[in-house]
Order: sequence, then C-alpha cells, then structure tokens
Amino acid sequence: MDESKPYSVLNVSEIDPIPAAGILWKPLRQPLGVDAFGINAYSAVAAGDHVIESHAEETLGHQEVYVVIAGHATFSIGDDELDGPNGTVVFVRDPRVRRGATAVAPGTTVLAIGGVPGTHAPSAWEWFFGAERYRASGDYSAALGLLADGLDRFPDNAGMHYSVACWEAMAGNADAAITALSTAFALDPKSAEWVKNDTDLDAIRGLPGSPV
Repeated sequence: MDESKPYSVLNVSEIDPIPAAGILWKPLRQPLGVDAFGINAYSAVAAGDHVIESHAEETLGHQEVYVVIAGHATFSIGDDELDGPNGTVVFVRDPRVRRGATAVAPGTTVLAIGGVPGTHAPSAWEWFFGAERYRASGDYSAALGLLADGLDRFPDNAGMHYSVACWEAMAGNADAAITALSTAFALDPKSAEWVKNDTDLDAIRGLPGSPV
C-alpha cells in the first residue's frame, strides 16, 4: 500500500487466497488500510466448496453484509437457505445468527463487510438522494415524509434543509420552502450557490421573504 496517496486500489482476482478455517480467504482490509469497518473476500475453487464458513458473530458483535461478486452461492442463514446468484446482497443484522455459504459454481467469490452497530454514522445524502425515487411519480408527501426522518437525524445539515426546500416548493408549500431554504443558507452560506440553476425552486423565486 502506497501511504503517500489518499486512496488504495487492488483487484480481488489478483489476491492470492489464504487457506484458513476450511475456506479460502482473500484479505482486503489490511492491504487497503481500512480502519472504519471490516472487509474481506472469500473464494471457492469448485462447486460444493465452503465459501463462507458456518459461524456466528456474537463474540465480536458484528453485523455483516455478504455480496456475491462472482459465481453463484447458496447461503444458510439460521434455519433458512437462500439462493445467491452473482450480484446477491445478504445482510445479517443479528450477530447471534449462524451463517455460511457454499459455492454453486466454480470460482465463486463473496465479499464480506462487517462492523459493530452504532459505530457508523450514516450520511445525510442517503435521505435526500432517497427522496429522488418519488420525483417521477410526483409523490411529494412521501418524499417529505422521508426527509422529515432525515431532519430528525441531521437537524444541522444544510443539504437536508435545502432538499426539504426543493420538495416543499414543488409541492406548492411556499412558506415552508422559504423557511427551509433560509435555514440551509444560514447553516452553510455556500448552499446559496446551489440555487442558480435549480428549477425545483422556481415556485418561490422573487416571493416576499424568499432568499432567492
């Protein structure tokens, strides 16, 4: 790892697997230098091989996400068996539940990402990006409901207030839009630059009390 650069790059296919606990481990966290969460890959040579060993995470208390990035796997999660073709994402939220996976196809590779609940702070953009799913349908109420949850979590985030302003303006709620946009500007003056070509706010441009 070149620590002089602000990023690290590797290709999972180029990592020599290390036999351990009956599986083939491809270490990622250490060579990438990741400190915020655990991340590793596991591969199988032949169909029927274990690609994730049967285990629980109650000792470490980790929640885990498994992503099939090559091949095809069958997951065992507690008493359930899940089909996992390429692209499947499995989230095991309870560290006490046993989990494991077996390769259906040769060369199956599964990425495992884990961490302790509560140590990661989600980003506000997940909420205002998430609201975009309602743009095509014009479901302003659903978008604003999602953003209300975001505001509860991030009351001092300028982007969150700005997004609320956009959706309130599109919904025809001028006063609420003006209040939210004024709050965004107060929290981060640079957010005023975002409005120049933002048609979402056209409904409140030039209105009394509007900052645009």
